[in-house]
Amino acid sequence: MSIDADQVKKIAHLARLKIDEADVPTYVTNLGNILHMFEQMNAVATTGVVPMSHPLEAVQRLREDEVREIDQREVFQSIAPETEDGLYLVPRVIE
Repeated sequence: MSIDADQVKKIAHLARLKIDEADVPTYVTNLGNILHMFEQMNAVATTGVVPMSHPLEAVQRLREDEVREIDQREVFQSIAPETEDGLYLVPRVIE
C-alpha cells in the first residue's frame, strides 16, 4: 500500500498536526515504510500460532492477597463534611 502527499496532509489535518510543506516527502516515505512493514507482517502465516501474553517467558511473582492495614473508614469519615451509609457526599457538579 502506498501513500501520497495529499493523504499525509489529510491525516495531519485529521490529527490536528501542523507539518511543514518541506517535511511532507519525509512523512510520505516514513509512513510508506511503516505500511509496507505491516503488509509483510500480514503475509506471514500465523495459523496455529498461540498468542503470547509477553514476549519473554516471564513469570510474575505474586504475593498473598491479605489485609495489611486496619480499617480506618470511621476515622476518615468522621472528619469528612458529609457522609451517608458509609459513602462520601460531594456537591453536584453537573446540573
